[in-house]
Amino acid sequence: MHTRLLPLLIVLMAAVLLALGVPLAVSVAAAQQQKVVVDRIDDTAFFAALAQFVTASPTGSRRTEPDERLETLSRELDSYYEVYGIRVGVFYADDTPMAHAPAEWFLPREGEVRAAVDEALLSRRSDDPKQVWPWQDGRLVVASPVIRDGDVVAAVVTDSPTDQMRSKIMYGWLVIAAGETAAMLLAVGAALRLTGWVLRPVRVLDATTHEIATGRLKSRVAVASGPPELRRLARSFNEMVDNVEDVLEQQRAFVADASHQLRNPLAALLLRIELLALELPEGNEEIASVQAEGKRLARVLDDLLDLALAEHAGADLRLTDVGALTAERVAAWSPTAEAKGVRLVADCPATTAWADPVTLSSALDAVIDNAVKFTPEGECVQVTVASNGATSTVVVADRGPGLTDEELTRVGDRFWRSGRHQNVKGSGLGLSITRALLAAADGSIAYEHHAPHGLKVTLTVPRNSPTA
Repeated sequence: MHTRLLPLLIVLMAAVLLALGVPLAVSVAAAQQQKVVVDRIDDTAFFAALAQFVTASPTGSRRTEPDERLETLSRELDSYYEVYGIRVGVFYADDTPMAHAPAEWFLPREGEVRAAVDEALLSRRSDDPKQVWPWQDGRLVVASPVIRDGDVVAAVVTDSPTDQMRSKIMYGWLVIAAGETAAMLLAVGAALRLTGWVLRPVRVLDATTHEIATGRLKSRVAVASGPPELRRLARSFNEMVDNVEDVLEQQRAFVADASHQLRNPLAALLLRIELLALELPEGNEEIASVQAEGKRLARVLDDLLDLALAEHAGADLRLTDVGALTAERVAAWSPTAEAKGVRLVADCPATTAWADPVTLSSALDAVIDNAVKFTPEGECVQVTVASNGATSTVVVADRGPGLTDEELTRVGDRFWRSGRHQNVKGSGLGLSITRALLAAADGSIAYEHHAPHGLKVTLTVPRNSPTA
């Protein structure tokens, strides 16, 4: 969720900054150009004020006597061009120059300069030039009329390079970009803090949910931080888990109490059946069937009590040599396997893990017993201990009939047994007890096919400390 929410906030903030930055950049460029245009208007107005007192020469004739005002105007234009590099000229309506700088520059027949002069000769100041952007190599043309006695006698025009203006616009844009970048970084930092503050309770809730799903029902969500809505959700979640835990505890207590309370009447009933059997002929099939069912019911009650205790009791985790413990259980089951004609082969290198030795021993007993029980005579059961760094595993692979894909999805369910194995001794609770024991110790059990036939059961326990 963090990776989805943070980019969304960043995109929205970037869009807001762009929506503010682009108009600001355009405004900076327009303001810089307007400043230059106003300066040129002032310059042309100054030169027009000087030119209006210059005595006009007859049309088509050359001036023979010096004109002090014309010389002053020419010096001002030359000085202006030398200092600023801006071409400037004063032209009569017939395109004849009154004065201009540089000397080789004349009024062109077309273009922006020509259009500006024509506008000025009509007693109108030339229109504002188009916006020049930093990537354009444009020029600014400004013209003003020269008015004497109410009549337009000439026009002053300036043709300015825009290098300096474009550099200033680019500098202004760089300042804006730096400000936008700084604002973006601050916004990203704020978004990180905001998303962390909002999603931290969600992450805690997710982690706690996972812990509860794996059997640690004592886990609860801390409600110290986050938005009020998420704090209320955390409190409601804790209340829900409390209620679920209470219901499960009542269920376990009921199963344990019922199993315990039924054992005494069942034992008394079996005893009476034994006494009754003494009065009947030896080998009576009905009494033998009743005795078998009674003993089976006793085993079911014992297994129910073991399952309730396994689900209720906590694990005493300690650093355990899984290899040595497995070798010990294999040795304990070897006589049973030999009596059935099954070879029990073990590969148990030394490897440590955090486990409850009693719990792991009980789980190994259930799995090895199951493997020996379903392996036909002459076959073998392979027990292998391994470690991959994070976990240690004990794999018990038999050569029995195995299970189908559908049966693999149900193996380990309470009271479930394959229809092909109904005649085999058992209650269908052994693997359920194993799973409960391992889950209490942060372990797990998994089932898969063992080619060419058989079942492979993998017990997994963590190697990392519970406090790591």
